[in-house]
Amino acid sequence: MAALDQKSPNVLLQSLCCRITGKSEAEVAHQFQYAVRVIGSNYAPTIERDEFLVSEKIKKELLKQRREVDAALFSELHRKLQTQSVLKHRWSVLYLLLSLSEDPRKPSGRVGNYGALFAQALPRDAHSTPFYCTRPQSLALGYGERSAGLSASMGTSGISSLGVYTLNGPTVTPTVTAVWSAPSVCSRSASGCPAGLGSSCQLVVRPRKDGEVSEAALVRDILYVFQGIDGKYIKMSAQENCYKIDSKVVLCKSLRDTSSRLAELGWLHNKVRKYTDARSLDRAFGLVGQSFCAALHQELKEYYRLLSVLHSQLQVEDEHGVMVCTESSLTLRRLLVWMYDPKIRLKTQAALVDFCQGRKGGELASAVHSYGKTGDPQMRALVQHILSLVSNPILNFLYRWIYDGELEDTYHEFFVASDPNVKTDRLWHDKYSLRKSMIPTFITMEQASKVLLIGKSINFLHQVCQDRTPLGKITPASNSADTPRDTAELLSDLEGAFQEKIDAAYFDTSKYLLDVLNRNYLLLEHLQAMRRYLLLGQGDFIRHLMDLLKPELVRPATTLYQHNLTGILETAVRATNAQYDNAEILKRLDVRLLEVSPGDTGWDVFSLDYHVDGPIATVFTRECMGHYLRVFNFLWRAKRMEYTLTDIWKGQMCNAKLLKTMPELSGVLHQCHILASEMVHFIHQMQYYITFEVLECSWDELWNRVQQAQDLDHIIAAHDLFLDRVISRCLLDNSSRNLLNQLRAIFDQIIEFQSAQDSLYRSALEELTLRLQFEERKQQKETEGQWGVTAEQEAEEKKRIQEFQETIPKMRSQLRILTHFYQNIVQQFLVLLMTSTDESLRFLSFRLDFNEHYKAREPRLRASLGTNRGRRQSNI
Repeated sequence: MAALDQKSPNVLLQSLCCRITGKSEAEVAHQFQYAVRVIGSNYAPTIERDEFLVSEKIKKELLKQRREVDAALFSELHRKLQTQSVLKHRWSVLYLLLSLSEDPRKPSGRVGNYGALFAQALPRDAHSTPFYCTRPQSLALGYGERSAGLSASMGTSGISSLGVYTLNGPTVTPTVTAVWSAPSVCSRSASGCPAGLGSSCQLVVRPRKDGEVSEAALVRDILYVFQGIDGKYIKMSAQENCYKIDSKVVLCKSLRDTSSRLAELGWLHNKVRKYTDARSLDRAFGLVGQSFCAALHQELKEYYRLLSVLHSQLQVEDEHGVMVCTESSLTLRRLLVWMYDPKIRLKTQAALVDFCQGRKGGELASAVHSYGKTGDPQMRALVQHILSLVSNPILNFLYRWIYDGELEDTYHEFFVASDPNVKTDRLWHDKYSLRKSMIPTFITMEQASKVLLIGKSINFLHQVCQDRTPLGKITPASNSADTPRDTAELLSDLEGAFQEKIDAAYFDTSKYLLDVLNRNYLLLEHLQAMRRYLLLGQGDFIRHLMDLLKPELVRPATTLYQHNLTGILETAVRATNAQYDNAEILKRLDVRLLEVSPGDTGWDVFSLDYHVDGPIATVFTRECMGHYLRVFNFLWRAKRMEYTLTDIWKGQMCNAKLLKTMPELSGVLHQCHILASEMVHFIHQMQYYITFEVLECSWDELWNRVQQAQDLDHIIAAHDLFLDRVISRCLLDNSSRNLLNQLRAIFDQIIEFQSAQDSLYRSALEELTLRLQFEERKQQKETEGQWGVTAEQEAEEKKRIQEFQETIPKMRSQLRILTHFYQNIVQQFLVLLMTSTDESLRFLSFRLDFNEHYKAREPRLRASLGTNRGRRQSNI
């Protein structure tokens, strides 16, 4: 080895050639020259470096020479070599050995064959052929030049090279193959040899058996089968749904297998053609479906161009008498290579046809789009081209909708749906909606929602707001996707240009709509009016209105007249700051009488009302006004309790000095003061909770959301959220029904207490008046010099006083019972508050029982308090 290391590379290479061939240095001159050319050539950059393929070729060559022992030995040596890390380029060594094993002086030499074999990568379907010679020339054709290029490349001498049947993007170029063999059937000059080595290019001709079908006849049959037409030997089997060669036909196994593989193109062609023929006549398939059929027709048209080129080549061979075994003729092997890419494309189309069965419109576009998510660039380019054709009608629908507000979707393909039966007043809420199944997968739900909102805003401006501003002044129209190329460019940048178009139209249209509603229809001012009047935010107006209405509302509800109440309302408006509101708002304010039940008074049926119509009715819907009415009734009743307790306190303060002369009433009056103080504390805490924690906090959040709203839907959503929160926290929802019932019971006890106290003061004042009259008469007679009273009158006076004093225990008992009922109801109310999931309600219970007055009386409150403390600690 040391001696070898000192020798030059040329000497080592010559020694290697001698060792491999077993000949002398003079006899291996040709092999040495070729080895030098191989080492110094530029084959490497274009050769497929497949070690496994080279080793398989070597083993097949040894088996063809019937050297099975050498083949087994080579396999074992190759396996051992793979386990060693001595050589880094095992493929190069094996390739060199394979090349050197051929003698270039012999006519059957295959040295050039192997160089051409590895110069380009062949499709997998071609790897079963033992030895190939590939022409270096190849022709890649596009759509416009495919047919012309194929015809020019063939000429009159046959197919020298064939362009890949492709559409868009780089493709793998198939190769023309020829088998090198010793028998001299046809020869070529040194300059015309594909290997360029001066050797003869021959094809192996296997002798046919008697009655065996020729390969030329099979080629003709295959070309017909490619078009879905039965050939002489290859026919469609209805039972097995495939093309088959009759078992009676005499044919070798290799040709039969190759023919069966080629016949699959005919089956794929029939599948695609059957779908397009059936759907092209179906008008209900819609524009998207017709575009899909047109895309498939376009692919089939390119496929037919390829077949026409093959038929032309076959015709040229017939005219010139070219034998099927020659290098330039059509063979099944060559067809297998040339039809590899068309077969992949037909398989893709057939898979699309199966997957798109029963789909239309945007759903069909989604199905096509899903097939484009593949790592195969050729298949992806094909699907993208079909998708650009399929999506073109959808994008045209979209642009007409977002720029003109027009929706002409005859076959319900677009993802925006319209209901023609919906009236104008419900246009925003009910007329337009999303068909979620028709939203293409390349359009996000957010984009689809914006698209719906844009067109809906345009129609709302035209039909509801009666706005005639040209659409070009609202948002500048963009170029629509007029051609599939435009569509393809748009689909390639969905997060860029497409998103910018949607966003620009959305912001411009929504901003203009909100400006119209605020400027022409006073949307925000109406929202504030709801807060001031229906939610009792205008304090001076509400207080004065109650003062004016009190004489009317204490009467039975059946005796009220709406026009009288309306007059009182107008008087209250003129006497308070409400008079400075916009006339458009004041004219909508009105009185409403609720449904009357037996025993109701005016307090129970009175309600304020606010009339809404036109565009603002879209925000203040009938459901919303119903919620406002419920909240107003609750707030009005709570306000009445505050008003009633104020009257109770006034009565106590005014009558306290008058009744000092009646000491027997001191205990009863003290009891009234205590109960009234409890009720005042309760109502004040409830009013604070409702006014500040519910109404003011919710209103502040609503106003912030409205100021930040980008479209009308945002305002509607914020308003609905505001009403839902107010209803929930005012105990008007279904989950708070028990709390509301307890609160109403407390309100009823306050009304009953007012009646009891009024009755007490009425009796006491009557008794006080009689006593003062008796003393006045007595003083008058004494002034006149007469006896003040007779014994009989004095006895009568004492008897009446005695009778009054006997009623005091009854009054005390009545107040005690009233106090007991009131405190029991409050305790139950506090228990419900303590067990509520709403933290603000639990805090309300702490404020209502700040001195633990009710906790000392009710054990459940102590248990609930401990539970809540444990809950807070666990949360911490």
